[in-house]
Amino acid sequence: MNVINPTSALASTQLSLADLGTPLADTVFVVVDLETTGGAGADAGITEIGAVKVQGGEVIGEFTTLVNPGIDIPPFIATLTGITNSMVAGSPSVQTAVSMFFDFAGECVFVAHNAPYDIGFLKGACAKFDIAWPSNRAIDTARIARLALHRDEVRNCKLATLSAFFHTQVQPTHRAFDDARATTDVMHRLFERLGNYGVHTLEDLNAFTSRVSDVQRNKKGLADGLPAKPGVYIFEDPQGRPLYIGTSKNIRNRVRTYFTAAETRRRMSEMIGIAAQVRPIVCSTILEAKIRELRLIVSEQPRYNRRSRAADSVSWLKLTPEAAPRVIITKQLKDDTSTGSRYIGPFTSRAAANAALEAINESIALRTCTLKIAAQPRTDIPGCVRAELGKCVAPCTRLHDRDQYLGIVNHASVAMSGSTSMVVTHITTLMESLAAAERFEEAATWREALGHYVNAAFRTERLRWISTTPEIVAALGTPDGGWEIHVIRYGKLAAAGVVEPGFDPWPHVDALIASAEFVEPGIEPAPAGVTEEAFDLLRWLETDGVRLVSASHELFMPIDCGGKETIQLTDIRRVVSERLAAVTGHESFGRPSGPRAPGNSRITYF
Repeated sequence: MNVINPTSALASTQLSLADLGTPLADTVFVVVDLETTGGAGADAGITEIGAVKVQGGEVIGEFTTLVNPGIDIPPFIATLTGITNSMVAGSPSVQTAVSMFFDFAGECVFVAHNAPYDIGFLKGACAKFDIAWPSNRAIDTARIARLALHRDEVRNCKLATLSAFFHTQVQPTHRAFDDARATTDVMHRLFERLGNYGVHTLEDLNAFTSRVSDVQRNKKGLADGLPAKPGVYIFEDPQGRPLYIGTSKNIRNRVRTYFTAAETRRRMSEMIGIAAQVRPIVCSTILEAKIRELRLIVSEQPRYNRRSRAADSVSWLKLTPEAAPRVIITKQLKDDTSTGSRYIGPFTSRAAANAALEAINESIALRTCTLKIAAQPRTDIPGCVRAELGKCVAPCTRLHDRDQYLGIVNHASVAMSGSTSMVVTHITTLMESLAAAERFEEAATWREALGHYVNAAFRTERLRWISTTPEIVAALGTPDGGWEIHVIRYGKLAAAGVVEPGFDPWPHVDALIASAEFVEPGIEPAPAGVTEEAFDLLRWLETDGVRLVSASHELFMPIDCGGKETIQLTDIRRVVSERLAAVTGHESFGRPSGPRAPGNSRITYF
């Protein structure tokens, strides 16, 4: 895949200060302490808030207020803190006080001693009074102390113990402002200790206090030097074999998360223990990165990837080109549409393919037997029960009406070539009759089957137009005024590039087209590459803001290929569900599947 002005992902670079993270000295912290009525944080029984805003060791703001909790303060709490009911009678309510504190704190990093307790009460107040919880990070000085201090230095990590150990200027008194000031002094002394552990930035501090394994902590150096650009990252074992392949808008930041508490997946922890290096592949755009990731997963089959390893292991329904055609499930497409074959799909599960097949066979009287039937059969005995039930004209018999069966085959060909109305009409009528007879489980089964068929028919036509188009060029504007440009050939990404803001895009478009990969067409309706790649490209083309630059021919879909039917199907679901609710009191039956109505919810293509 060619790109405009590609950047080598392996080139050595000098890290800037921004690459190293946010220095602790530049970070603004808000050290907060609460006095409460006791109990759970959800009760939001706050009686006092004290906070100190600091940066680089200097106090830049202070906040303190008594709070009326709206309930009586228990006597033992009043004795402990000295805060009584009469003292808070004229104070701000919890809702007002918490809102005032958030205004004071802004976007700073919260710090508290035993932070889960104080943060729990603040979150409880937000939930109780419908206050938006800010996205501030929170740091717990008690946890830092447990990691940074030895057991022979302090007997415990209570605030009073640490304050005495560090000889802070202010001692805790069970009043919010004094305790916040004491916590501030303790925090600064702990930060001095953290330098010995290589903690100099906010990111280092988060990693230090995260609940990560020794293996994760020891392997965090694998993220050093990775580019902060979109692309693919590949965790490799000591022999250079891929273990796990992923993609991100920012390779370095994403890889760093694997070495923090944010990564809790057991298999990823196991993978990190094996990994010896991370290889980046810088891409021009996020779409290119997704496509590269998909192709690498399919080709390399990394053991720790689950998604997309079988990206092209899909099933199709096929109308066979036999003397007496039938519809079968197949995993292999053949270039035989000129002989009468038709395909719809793909299906990612055989169960979905079977359900769609049932919908077609129920609506169109094709044979379902697996016999090889001669052009001129000699037997007089039908080979299946369907013939006896009148659901098949028995093309396996000598006296069958061949023209009649070929007419049935023609209906099936139409139903698999972009027109769903025949199957939809038959199955919806059947569903309505079953629902009227209160046979709701059977109606639900046919609703599922119809959903799989309509979804597959619609998916096939969407796939067909991108897979049979020799070239599509489209562009998406970037936030800074540039353009992301992609060249798609026969449903496969052939080139990707970015035009910087202020430049005429047309010379870049011409250059990108000229240097794009040559692509041979696939077998219709499948694309040249894997089907998942084609659907990724379709979703991108449907993204708001994407502009069609050029196409080798007009792009269109049959008017009756399933879009209208998805809305009809949704309406029928609603009618049947309402009838069920009237009889049983339940609102729905079964689990809905298949296509959903455009405008009501997003259609899922797989």
